Amino acid sequence: MQGAGGLPPAVQALAQADFSAVAQLFSDAGFTVALPAPGMLQVRKPGEGRASVAVSVGVHGDETGPIEVLAHLLDALSRDAPALAVDLLVCVGNVDAIRAGKRFIDADLNRMFRPVRGSLAQAAESARADEMIAATKAFFDAAGPERWHLDLHTAIRPSVYPTFAIVPDLVADAAKAQLVDWLGQAAIGAIIMNPQSAGTYSYYSAEHFGAAASTVELGRVGTLGQNDLSLFDDVARALDGLLRGLPAQALKAQPHVFKVAQEIIKHSDEFRMAFDRSTQNFTSLPQHAVIASDGDHVYTVQHAEELVVFPNPDVRVGLRAGLMVVRVS
Repeated sequence: MQGAGGLPPAVQALAQADFSAVAQLFSDAGFTVALPAPGMLQVRKPGEGRASVAVSVGVHGDETGPIEVLAHLLDALSRDAPALAVDLLVCVGNVDAIRAGKRFIDADLNRMFRPVRGSLAQAAESARADEMIAATKAFFDAAGPERWHLDLHTAIRPSVYPTFAIVPDLVADAAKAQLVDWLGQAAIGAIIMNPQSAGTYSYYSAEHFGAAASTVELGRVGTLGQNDLSLFDDVARALDGLLRGLPAQALKAQPHVFKVAQEIIKHSDEFRMAFDRSTQNFTSLPQHAVIASDGDHVYTVQHAEELVVFPNPDVRVGLRAGLMVVRVS
């Protein structure tokens, strides 16, 4: 069955931040259901001490694959509602950008999760970030010790590792091990351990609410309704298992682990990267190679080898324009 515009109804509803149908099914099954803000659904089973799992998609409006994956998964789960074994928060991030088919309206929403926003404070996304923070705080404030946040994305650039994840270093060791194991079940090829926030949603959840949180990159951006969902089979299966409380599955991948060697910050409009826009994520650069220049300052590779991730010279001044990472395992 197709809805308006040729989209399956479940995908269309999620993309439009309409949780009415799945909310009713969970409510009919005896769950406590809330819609704390547009594009957000909270489902709880009172008094059972369950794990609390937040899943977010669409923080960038053009990253549509995870929207489709979650829509189908949530639709199926709501029709088998008693199988939901966790307390669940679903967040569709930049709803306005999704509707417009754009990455963002005024500024990158995934740089808004910081105490001081500076020039970002007047952007449309600033108010949306406040709604997301409030709903996430309310969800985790009522949660037990087992807390997850999986923020599902797709990348602008091609990548040596088609799927990879960024995990905040500050996640507690036991929870981090459990998260890394889940990422392996989801066939994630690489993990970057990140020592500091760039204002991302997942880092905020880890830092402020103690969640085992990760930004999970699942391939390339695509047009809503035109994604090859078979490419998401492994992560869909792993996520469905997490939400249903199924036993851990065999690892689909043994992720390579990296740590951040340096952040590349854009300090002025003179910022220029030393490679073109075809450069893939995890492209290797040798020691002393130039990464970028910014006026009189030149960023160079400090280790025998560093790999570039998320190179983006178009970010606003003051924001991170890329990461350089080194492999640790």
